[in-house]
Amino acid sequence: MTAGLDAPEALRAQRGFFKSRYGSTRLRVGVATTWLSLIVLLPLAAIVWQSAGGGWSAFWEAITSNGAIESFRVTLTVSVVVAVVNSVFGLMVAWVLTRDDFWGKRYVDAIIDLPFALPTIVASLVMLALYGANSPVGLSLQQTIWGIGIALAFVTLPFVVRSVQPVLLELDREVEEAAASLGADNFTIFRLVVLPALLPSLLSGAGLAFSRAIGEYGSVVLIGGAVPGKTEVSSQYIRQLIEFDDRTGAAAVSIVLLVISFVILFILRTIGSRAAKREELSA
Repeated sequence: MTAGLDAPEALRAQRGFFKSRYGSTRLRVGVATTWLSLIVLLPLAAIVWQSAGGGWSAFWEAITSNGAIESFRVTLTVSVVVAVVNSVFGLMVAWVLTRDDFWGKRYVDAIIDLPFALPTIVASLVMLALYGANSPVGLSLQQTIWGIGIALAFVTLPFVVRSVQPVLLELDREVEEAAASLGADNFTIFRLVVLPALLPSLLSGAGLAFSRAIGEYGSVVLIGGAVPGKTEVSSQYIRQLIEFDDRTGAAAVSIVLLVISFVILFILRTIGSRAAKREELSA
């Protein structure tokens, strides 16, 4: 297609070919931007506008009230712990699915995605049936912080597994074998060879798990019980404000959760991006 052309002409011809085949870049960008605005930006702008309805004083009063502070404390504490725990066990599950062969591996791999497909209220019913007052295993976690933690771990585990799994599949096993031939033990190989390559995806999965956890409602609504200062997460507190017709306060608390989620995701992805660049430079 570009035979007989010099490099600049060949590049222009190639660009023209892709543009004619896939359409104008401006058109694609315009469509993507419009869709993003309708689905994400406009709803975010609407909730920001609603949160500012009473002015800065009303906003500050809403997010610093005793109920809001207690709900933030419960939500952030459980979400951080769940993200850390799922980072460890999610990595372990991804490792088993990619490095080990066993009977039923396909079924286990399919089950990982079950929390994505299962309505979160059903997850709460499952947790209530297993860990409620009539627990078949003799472990009652209803209206406890442990019950909320297990429910959130259930719905956020796939984020870590599915973030790490593709990277594990693409890792060059020859590097690990070379390290082993030089006398490195398994832990050293994992710490110095495997983990640096997995760190960006692991941090991304942990960030997604944390963001999902701080906004989760359905999976904790029954098992948690919404006990103020004990098991009431921010999403339940927002629901309570809406029931009391305090939409401005509910929007203000929502904005705080959005900001926290965005900041955590931005920080973790920045760290992951820098780790990936260091890995490329050292390769």
